[in-house]
Amino acid sequence: MNPNTPYLCDPSKQEHPLDQAVTRLGRAVENEIVIVSQRASRDHAHIRREGRQTFLEDMGSTNGTYLNGERILGSVQLRDGDQVSIGEVLFIFHDPDTTTRETPFPELEINIEAGAARLNRRVIQLSPKEFSLLAFLHKNRGKVCSKDDIGRAVWPEYQAGIYDYQIENLVRRLRTKIEEDANTPILLVTIRGMGYKLLGKSDI
Repeated sequence: MNPNTPYLCDPSKQEHPLDQAVTRLGRAVENEIVIVSQRASRDHAHIRREGRQTFLEDMGSTNGTYLNGERILGSVQLRDGDQVSIGEVLFIFHDPDTTTRETPFPELEINIEAGAARLNRRVIQLSPKEFSLLAFLHKNRGKVCSKDDIGRAVWPEYQAGIYDYQIENLVRRLRTKIEEDANTPILLVTIRGMGYKLLGKSDI
């Protein structure tokens, strides 16, 4: 196998190189990756290589194809470390080529209407106050938000005001959810004497 060829790693740690233009996954024996599961369709999913990019596509399977715990619709680009679930089988996608590139900036997505947040396409479990803080910072991304502004936005029910330690504790808890190292934050940074700022890739 070419050392730069992306591959899937199955639960037994066996590596399945994705060295063809299309790799078929399913229960049928003619697939390149045969999945022994009654929940897998005969022709369940395809993985396509397009240059340096790799795409996962569900082929109308009965029980669905899942990427990082969420059912996919249509074609979705795979990234190093993604989890692909078909039937009861969980694969990890590895792209050796990404290790030679610069470490990507964390990708944070906020859906205010759905009350959901994702980090690198994986759902983050947040408390209501943690989500309120993240949503407020995201709305003001790239701007410094003072503790007074955060207090009013996150605790509107307390007209008398919020103590600094409550805000600091909430920021600390949120960092444990969105930062790789909460002690060295790169997304939610402290601006001394002013407040906090949420950064995106375009802000660095």
